[in-house]
Formats: sequence, C-alpha cells, structure tokens
Amino acid sequence: METLFKKHHILISQVSMDIVRDMMKNISWEKQLVAIRGSRGVGKTTLIRQYIKQMYGVNAGEVLYCVLDSLFFTNHTLLDLAERFQLMGGKHLFLDEVHKYPTWSKEIKEIIDLYPDLKITFSGSSLLQILNADADLSRRVLSYDMEGLSFREYLHFYKGIQLPVRSLDEILSRPDAICEVINKVCRPQAMFEQYLRAGYYPFFDGEEEEYYSRIENVVSFIIDQELTQFCGVDSANTRKIKALMLFLAENVPYEVNIAKLATYLELNKQTVLAYLSYLQRAELLHLLYSDNKSVTRLQKPDKIYLHNPNMFYALGQQRQIGTIRECFVVNQLSVNHTVEYGKANGDFRIDGHITFEVGGKDKTFDQIADLPDSYILADSMEFPIGKKLPLWLVGMGY
Repeated sequence: METLFKKHHILISQVSMDIVRDMMKNISWEKQLVAIRGSRGVGKTTLIRQYIKQMYGVNAGEVLYCVLDSLFFTNHTLLDLAERFQLMGGKHLFLDEVHKYPTWSKEIKEIIDLYPDLKITFSGSSLLQILNADADLSRRVLSYDMEGLSFREYLHFYKGIQLPVRSLDEILSRPDAICEVINKVCRPQAMFEQYLRAGYYPFFDGEEEEYYSRIENVVSFIIDQELTQFCGVDSANTRKIKALMLFLAENVPYEVNIAKLATYLELNKQTVLAYLSYLQRAELLHLLYSDNKSVTRLQKPDKIYLHNPNMFYALGQQRQIGTIRECFVVNQLSVNHTVEYGKANGDFRIDGHITFEVGGKDKTFDQIADLPDSYILADSMEFPIGKKLPLWLVGMGY
C-alpha cells in the first residue's frame, strides 16, 4: 500500500491545473459508483487526476488513485486493495484503466456490496461494456462518456479564449448575436483551420508531426489491444483492420460497397460489417444511416467517416477539404444529437427534422431550397448570411 500511496502523490502532483474541462462540473463524483468511458487519448486520466488535486490535494489518505496495470496487481487483487484501504480510513478509490484488470467488474461489485460507504470512480475504454451480466453493475453505475475537444474547448485549451456552450437551438435561432460575441474576442475562421489539423485531442504541443504520430499510436493501440480484448477480433486480422482505416482515410466519405471492401481486405462481408461496427464503438469511425430507427445489427451503413478531422491528417495523404468539413459536422453534432445521412435531401438530417448542407462559402440552397428547417454550414465565413451559417459555429455545442 505504501508504494501505491507514493505513486498517488507523484501522479497527482504532476498534473497541471491550467485548463480544466467543463465536464468535471457535470460529473456526480460523490455517487457510490461512477464510470468515465472514452477513447484512448481524450483526457480521462487527466480529468480524474485534476479532480483529485482540486478537491483533496496531492496526498493519499481518504482518497487513493491507482492505475490497474500497476505491478501491485500482479500479486494483489482489487478486493485486497479495497479491504486494506477501507481499514485505513479510505473513502474514495479512483481506479484508472480498469479494462487492464481482467476481473474488474466482478470484484467492483463485491467491493460495493461489502463496503457500501466506499466510493469508487473508474475509467475505461469506450469499448468497455458496463452492462455485465455476471457482475450486474448496470443498475448501480452512473456512466459518463468523454469526447475529445470541441472547437469551443480548443479555443479555451490552446488560445485562452473562454466561450459559453451553445445549444443547437440557440445556434440556429440567434447565430448573428453569437458570432458577434465570438468575433469580438478572436478571428474564429483562422483558428478553426488550425483545429481541423490539430485540435481534437488534448495533447498537441505545437509539433504537428509528433501529434500525428501520437494519433497513429492511439489507433494502433485500440486495434491491436482493445479490439482483440473486447471484441474477440483475431489478432491475425489487426493488420487488415489498419489497412481498412488507411483505405477509408483516403476515400471517405465512402459510398459503402461492402463487397468491394471485403475483396480488398480478403475477408467475408459479415466480418467486414462486424469490424466496422467495432471501429465505431471504439470511436475510430462514424457510420451513418439514412434512417437510424430501422437500423438492424450488421446492416450496411450508407456512409462512413473517420471519427474526427485530425485523423485525416494523421492517416491520409490525400486530404479532401469537403470530406474534412463533413467529418467535423458529424463529429461535433453526434455528441448530443442524432445524425443521419440525408441522401438527396441535404448532407445530414439532425434529430429527424433539421437539414444541413455542408460546403464552401459559395454553396447555394439549390439542393435544400424546398425543405423546412434547412441550413447551409459554410466554410470560410465569420458571420452568418440568413440561413447560411459559419461551419465552425456547430463546434460550440459542448
């Protein structure tokens, strides 16, 4: 235990409090069992350490932060840890990367049954299945999903510009007023172009090539480690899944032809569909359908996008600005809204009734002129013109 207390002190001492994401205020940290899920690299570990430092300081005592791939757990169990921590007066355990501990769900269930006054907050992969039939945690856990940085958060993180979250209703009903406020404090279009290249993950340090290398490492880790562990993917096929990601980076938004993909990857169609589904759950892809309500298991998606614009710069050599614009819209709006492929009626349908057409500043309303609740999201604009809105404006939603 002394070793864990020392590591806690070191790790909590090292975390910077310069920028704290708004998500910290939205989590009910005092609940008995809290889960924070998200893709590798989005900032789960930093958020947990910042909360501990802010609320309790750097010393272990009533609280203890552990990473579950620690050598301590090679000859100790979570149950051992909880028993000893509780006897020492501990009140709140923070368990990072629980997916690296094989029996985490069963042991956490037993811990909260044995020690109802002990609080547990844990983090894990976006692929983590909180609903576990054996452990039956689903009725007890309060789960939160963590995303990468929105454009609004990017402005805060990297430019020191604080702006309020705007709902989609606000953005559509009063875009002029919102844009006026934003343009008083920055030139959003120039910063938006930077965000598309290197703004989604909170680990950009000014070197784009290093940033892209880290994104490649994130993608490789998810495919090599997490897909094999959580989804039962044959390790012999991980190279093919990486080839699929590179293929999509060069061809997205991909008009889906599963037979062509299957031939390219030398896999059967059902396997390709399964892998696409896993990649979406892992937050490496967005699969779009023209009608989400009627989607069945392993149904062919109508369109495929990489998960966020930065991936195009990290994985692809041929970068189409039109594709990157559309990817940005899907990435930002899918956090709080239902996004469907619009087919012939605009690019996207949001929440079943709002239509967005995405393009450059010269984009016209020809394709959506007769549709109610229809708007253009246009690049290279800083102020709206009627129902033609700056593209970056939908990045204010979280």
